[in-house]
Amino acid sequence: MLLPETVWPRRMDAAEVIGAGLEIAALGMGHRQVAARLGLADGTVRGWIRHFRRRSEDVRRHFTVALVALADDPVMPELAASPLSDAVSVIVAAHRAAATRWPEMNTVAMGLRRTGDRRPGADLHLFG
Repeated sequence: MLLPETVWPRRMDAAEVIGAGLEIAALGMGHRQVAARLGLADGTVRGWIRHFRRRSEDVRRHFTVALVALADDPVMPELAASPLSDAVSVIVAAHRAAATRWPEMNTVAMGLRRTGDRRPGADLHLFG
């Protein structure tokens, strides 16, 4: 099946939806609350959060490197309440730095999925 650019492989939800769910989870909400806010099945959201939590330290390190490379004067996010929150915070900071550097590009899912390309960050695969 061919998937649009905004959908991660083996996921039927758009990258923006998964990212929004992870941002809500980073605020301390459980998977049921996140699912209710997004109008999705509990099990779907639980799976995203579980998988992301397992990889959160690797994700945090990867996006910290990306943030330093992208920002002229990077401001590191404060440590948060959980590894998931730390990872989401640095992803958001790296995204902002990329959007500032290349405002014409869509950087929503930068580095979050394997697409077979050689762009920076494409080797990190969170979901699947």
